This record gives sequence, C-alpha cells and structure tokens, in this order.
Amino acid sequence: VGRGTVTDHILALNDINLEVKEGEVLGIIGANGAGKSTLLKILSKVTAPTSGTIKYKGRVSSLLEVGTGFHTELTGRENIYLNGAINGMNKREVMKKLDEIVDFAGVEQFLDTPVKRYSSGMFVRLGFAVAAHLDPDILVVDEVLAVGDASFQKKAIGKMQDVSKAEGRTVLFVSHNMESIKNLCTRSIVLENGKATFDGPTNEAIENYITVGNNKIDKYKGERKWDIDAPNSGYVKYIAIRTKNEKGEIKNVFDVSDDVFLEIDYFVLKTGYQYALFVRVGNKTTESLFLMADEYIYGPWGKQSTKSVGMYRAAFLIPKNLLNPGRTTVTPAIFSPPSISNSQTNLLVEHALSFEIVDELRGLGAKGNYPYDWGHHAVRPFIKCETTFQGNASKKI
Repeated sequence: VGRGTVTDHILALNDINLEVKEGEVLGIIGANGAGKSTLLKILSKVTAPTSGTIKYKGRVSSLLEVGTGFHTELTGRENIYLNGAINGMNKREVMKKLDEIVDFAGVEQFLDTPVKRYSSGMFVRLGFAVAAHLDPDILVVDEVLAVGDASFQKKAIGKMQDVSKAEGRTVLFVSHNMESIKNLCTRSIVLENGKATFDGPTNEAIENYITVGNNKIDKYKGERKWDIDAPNSGYVKYIAIRTKNEKGEIKNVFDVSDDVFLEIDYFVLKTGYQYALFVRVGNKTTESLFLMADEYIYGPWGKQSTKSVGMYRAAFLIPKNLLNPGRTTVTPAIFSPPSISNSQTNLLVEHALSFEIVDELRGLGAKGNYPYDWGHHAVRPFIKCETTFQGNASKKI
C-alpha cells in the first residue's frame, strides 16, 4: 500500500504488507499521523490506495468516525435500514436485528428522530450497534469509540469479543487506549510514519510502541519547546511543556520521594471559545496510569467563561510517593467544551514529554530501606502503618 518514490509528497502509508486471518482480532497502534486511520479507510474501501492491492473475503462493516454511513436528515430507524441495504441486507434481515440494535445503542426514545439532532455519543452508540449487529465478516473500528462514555466503551469491547470469539469473525481495532487493545487483541501492529515497524503479540507490540516513543522524547531533558512546528488546531497551539523540581529547576529525573511539577504553556488563537486541558500520565506497561485536568472541570461544564487570545500556563503537581521507578510519559490534550468530540478544536500530542522516576532508597517511600525487588504495581503510594503493642501473650484476644 502506498509504495512509491514520490519525493514532494508525504506517503500516509508506505510498503505495508499485512495478512489477517479469519476470526483474528488485530490491534493497530501508533501515534497521531502514523497512518492508522488511513489504513482502515483503505481496508474499508472508503479510500483507494495509490498503488498496491487489498483483498478480503466476506462482508466488511466499519465505524471510522462519528456519523459514518448516516444521512443526517433521516431518522435513526431509517438509517439502520439504509446501512443494512449498503451492507447487502434486505429489509427482512434488518428487521430481525432491529430490536437488538436499538437496545444495544440505547436510543429507543429517539429512534424516529432525525439523527442530526443526536449528540455525538448517541451517534457513536447507534453507529457501532449497526456496524456490529449487521453480521459483518470483518468489523473495522477506529478510535471513534473514545467519544462514548466508559460504560458504553466496556459494552462495545464486550461485543467485539463476542463477534470474534463466539461468531468467529475478524476484527480490526485502532485505539490509543492500551488497556482496550490488550484486553481485545491477540496480535497487534505498530505503525510509524506510514510503515509497520512491529507485528506480533499484543503485549510485545505495546512495549515496543511505548519504548520507541520514550526513546524519541528522552532528548528533551525535562523541557520541550515548539516554534514553527508547534501542534496547532487553528484554535489553540502548544508552546512548551516542562517538568521541574520543588526548587523550580527543570529536571527529567526524580526520586520516588520527590514532587514533580508539570507546566504546560499554550496559546489561544481564537477567542470566544472555552478550553479545557487534560493530561494523561502513563508508563511502559500502562498507557494511562491516571488522568489529570485543569480547573475547568470544577465549574459548570460547558458554561465557563471563554478564554481571550494569548498565552496560558497550566501547572500541575504530581505528588511524591505515587509513581513507580521507570520512564513516565505525559500526553496533553486540549478540548473545547461543551462537546469533547469536536475534532476541529481538539489538540492532542501523544507522549509529548517523559521523565524518569528512580528510587535512591532514602527511606521516605513505600519501600523504605527494603533493598529487594518490590514487584510490579501500577502505582506506589506511601501508605503509613503504625504498629502498637497490645499486651503480652497471656491476654486473650
């Protein structure tokens, strides 16, 4: 796919050779711009490759973005029948699936409402329900599921597991959520600059993706500044991101007993919009250890004051005795409420910066002065214990 020697263009995909077996669940991992969505669009025949061929056997059903395959003027019911017809099903076949689709999507109350009045979450729920229930031989799903709430994402993952395991169908799944990839996919590929740099067991693919990403951002040594290459949505752009110690010194190595101060500078380009900043913190085994957000979330969601044009600095404190030793990654994302699905104003930089946590055995952390391996755990909080003498052995307890 995309093989060529063009020098004045960027190839979204370059020399991809991929075989997926019947009933296999394939995860597709990569940073923004790696070519994941382009690959799915080509596999779904939404986009034709400039060179190379795609061959598959069976019916393909895909959910690539909010509203895929929907006509906004039609009702939810009418769009279900429309999608069924597009997938080669007759009216009777769709009718057999209708109740199941509506129940899964949870849109019964709005079934006869034009979908242009649906929220993005309703769009995704109905779109996924249609794609997953119309008996596809191959189900193709992009990161669009991230728009849904946590309960729906869990429900969707469960449905994809049923489709693959119980029904023996093939699933291609793109996600930045490594836990979802890990739970669903037995095999994954890692895309980088349009090329498949790894193809193998999912756990190894995730470790490869995170390790390679960490190696690339080690060079920033605690501070990354952008100039003309600044990530820019047209509404807001990033200026810099840095980590500091309690003295205000820029550092990228911290002891487990040190506080980590994270600063993110960004520039608002368009006034009249609300902006909320979220930061995902992860490590080599878990893409998301926890999520932080700026003060926007403490006000009435979607009703905060708009920001004026200019530079802003968000400062976070990651408390001591929380993180395990090892490489920690930081991924900032800026959204424009009230909807976090408006891709026009979204701005996310995957693994924008990293820092190292070490344990110098100062006796101030969860391990104290214990010299041996502590084992792998997601976080390492210092939980204080106080032991008191309760009497001699002759007393009854």
